[in-house]
Amino acid sequence: MSETSVRPPAVPFGEAVKTWARIAALSFGGPAGQIAVMHRILVEEKRWLGERRFLHALNYCMLLPGPEAQQLAIYIGWLMHRTAGGLVAGLLFVLPGFLAIMALSILYALYGGAGPVSALFFGLKAAVLVVVLQAVIRVGGRSLRNPVMIGLAAAAFVGIYAFDIPFPVIILAAGLIGFLGGRARMKSFLVGGGHGPKVTHEVADADTVLGEETPDHARPHLIWALQTGAVLALLWLAPVLGLGLAFGWDNVFSEIAVFFSKMAVVTFGGAYAVLAYVAQEAVQTYGWLKPGEMLDGLGMAETTPGPLIIVTQFVGFMGAYRNAAGMDPLTAGVLGGILTTWVTFVPCFLWIFLGAPFVEALRGARALNAALAAITAAVVGVILNLAIWFALHVLFAQVASVRIGAMTLDVPDLASVNLPGLLLSLAAGVAAFRFKVGVIPLLLGCAGAGVAYYLATGGAPPS
Repeated sequence: MSETSVRPPAVPFGEAVKTWARIAALSFGGPAGQIAVMHRILVEEKRWLGERRFLHALNYCMLLPGPEAQQLAIYIGWLMHRTAGGLVAGLLFVLPGFLAIMALSILYALYGGAGPVSALFFGLKAAVLVVVLQAVIRVGGRSLRNPVMIGLAAAAFVGIYAFDIPFPVIILAAGLIGFLGGRARMKSFLVGGGHGPKVTHEVADADTVLGEETPDHARPHLIWALQTGAVLALLWLAPVLGLGLAFGWDNVFSEIAVFFSKMAVVTFGGAYAVLAYVAQEAVQTYGWLKPGEMLDGLGMAETTPGPLIIVTQFVGFMGAYRNAAGMDPLTAGVLGGILTTWVTFVPCFLWIFLGAPFVEALRGARALNAALAAITAAVVGVILNLAIWFALHVLFAQVASVRIGAMTLDVPDLASVNLPGLLLSLAAGVAAFRFKVGVIPLLLGCAGAGVAYYLATGGAPPS
């Protein structure tokens, strides 16, 4: 420890709860913004932990499926206050978004067809299209640093767009290629990525609450890890099995439980990557949503705190609401939203509590880091597919699937273009890329433009 510094006393649990609640309330802007908020409060302001420990925890969370910002909160909460700290940090990180999306889903189900509400979401769609395109550029600029990575991104895009290769297959293939490239020490795969904060001055681990030493509870304890993992796995999978056995696997609640449990295992690369998978399955396979409605849900998630993947709650809500099968639709929707959130986020606690005590074994693991780099590159192609898929199905009333050999391409009918939506999307793009308007102002501005269009024309805008 430096001579001029004195390590602060241990953080009281009550103060930790208040801090995590504050972080949860400020967690807008996707994973990059959320991680930046945590870094500013926990490292720079509170000095609970130092720069190196924060980045090491973040690197581990980047290797996991699921929302890395929430998992980072669980990890740090666990480091500070054991299992209770991890549970509080992870739950509070999700709670504001869960409550907000549930309220918005109910309003959407009841009044989504009303003129002013429809106009508001018409505006949001234009902004969200631009936000997704920004994600392509942001992730691509960070990860496509050589021809091999560009090739992986291109192959992922062609695979999912033209050949309908499932998202999990693309992620597994990219990870395997990266792992083998890392084992072979190929320089093309040894590149960085992630949402790490920009560091202007480093806070030393020695000058923080945790210090440089590993807390005793954070050291590998195999029995504790297995017991905790077993409990969490049971909490996650028991409802899935119970619903399937009780109501059959073709029941909407069983389908929601199985689909989003599967999604929780393959959500590498962030929310935008997996949303391409969720959107196409929810729309094309299960019929829970229309393409434009998926954008409405993403607009909700962008304007509320918490992980963007919380949009899956809206998907589960609408799926159950529209397939209530004798149950009150609103009750079914609420239960569907709760079930979706449960099977999406419980695995996040499992990955941290089971693996974090052994995370030191991953430090400097070249092959695993190379696998992450390859997955991140492939994710660029997947997100680009999401942007094009959304644009085609939102800006054009008619889209045909044309088969060319083994490829299937979506081709829009140019005569069916949604001209107001196209013009608003172009205006949103100029605002975002030329004038650097932030996400929240962009969303609010486009929503206001949609309502203004409705008032000026006297009718709901085209959707």
